Amino acid sequence: MFNWLSQITAVTWLNLRTIDQRRGASTAAAFGILVVVAVFIALLSIAEGFRKTMASTGDPATVIVLRGGSDSEMTSGVTRDAARIISEAPGLLRSQGGSVASAENFVIVDVPKRSTGTDANVPLRGVQPAAFAVRRNFRLTQGRRFETGRNEVIVGQGAAQEFAGLEVGHRLRWGENEWTVVGIFSDAGSLSESEIWCDVGVLQPAYRRINYQSVHARLESAAAYDRFKDALTADPRLDISVYREPDYYAGQSEGLTRLVYVLGLLICPLMVAGAVFGALNTMFSSVATRSREIATLRALGFGSGPVVISVLAESLFLAALGGIVGAAFAYYAFNGFRAATMNWQSFSQVSFAFAVTPRLLFWGFVATLAMGLIGGLFPAVRAARLPVATALREL
Repeated sequence: MFNWLSQITAVTWLNLRTIDQRRGASTAAAFGILVVVAVFIALLSIAEGFRKTMASTGDPATVIVLRGGSDSEMTSGVTRDAARIISEAPGLLRSQGGSVASAENFVIVDVPKRSTGTDANVPLRGVQPAAFAVRRNFRLTQGRRFETGRNEVIVGQGAAQEFAGLEVGHRLRWGENEWTVVGIFSDAGSLSESEIWCDVGVLQPAYRRINYQSVHARLESAAAYDRFKDALTADPRLDISVYREPDYYAGQSEGLTRLVYVLGLLICPLMVAGAVFGALNTMFSSVATRSREIATLRALGFGSGPVVISVLAESLFLAALGGIVGAAFAYYAFNGFRAATMNWQSFSQVSFAFAVTPRLLFWGFVATLAMGLIGGLFPAVRAARLPVATALREL
């Protein structure tokens, strides 16, 4: 056993030490794997970032009430009477100003993107004063809140970074009104940071709205959800659907994340195949150029097992080198990179940051080792089966 391990160590060290003599082919193989890993991680970081943005919006103690059968605010409608009944339901958190519930409207406005200058759909949300207590992570980062009854808006910091003309003090015209940006806010990276907020009492006449589209409310605790929901669904005056905030936004993110993963499953296997063929070519070339060396070792008493393992070790080393550099490139180039994409549930832009997570890095490294293993397996078997006498006669 000790002799076998010694043979593996000696042959593997010899292979790795002579990689520099095959610099061109080795670099090409490592670079191919580098590109695959970088693209794989970068592509899936889009889905991870979007999902993370949606997930950070969810709070189990916060609920969203929509019209019965609606799965988004764009298709929902809640009457004023229904909004009042909802705000009086048991289980809601109460404050000195009443229940912590905000009846809201949601419209789409055109705002030019900073990167292209073309107009994009951005959510303009009308909220009631309780909205700031419903979103417990709400923080003003610049300026002040809008004043009730005035044509003023505050902008999420994600929207302010992604779209032009949303700086504090700027004036914009949407609907029948001219609006002034008076503040910028953050909300712990949630979907709200992609929105523009104003007083719902000003938004409704500007867009000729009478009713609301949703009610966002904060419960006494997450455990009060069933009591709140049962009271509303049992009320014959209401036709509504009640969602926990995490469940609602998880459903909103499913479409894009599924699309990105499907694209990844279509694109990445083709790139993996190319990288594996590159590794196969490199390792076959390595075995061919070192056939006399391998035959000499076999003639000196080295077994076929250590030869196989040494070739696999070389292939895995090149793959790991390319994979580590590719993962590092993807992390530093894409992690935190801000972009905006369409949320197909609301037909509006969502600003989010790419997220290169430890899970993605782990699977990227697993893919790296798999490519190295496949790329080195067949050349390793060929090296082990190479006839000693034939190889020694080769020039």
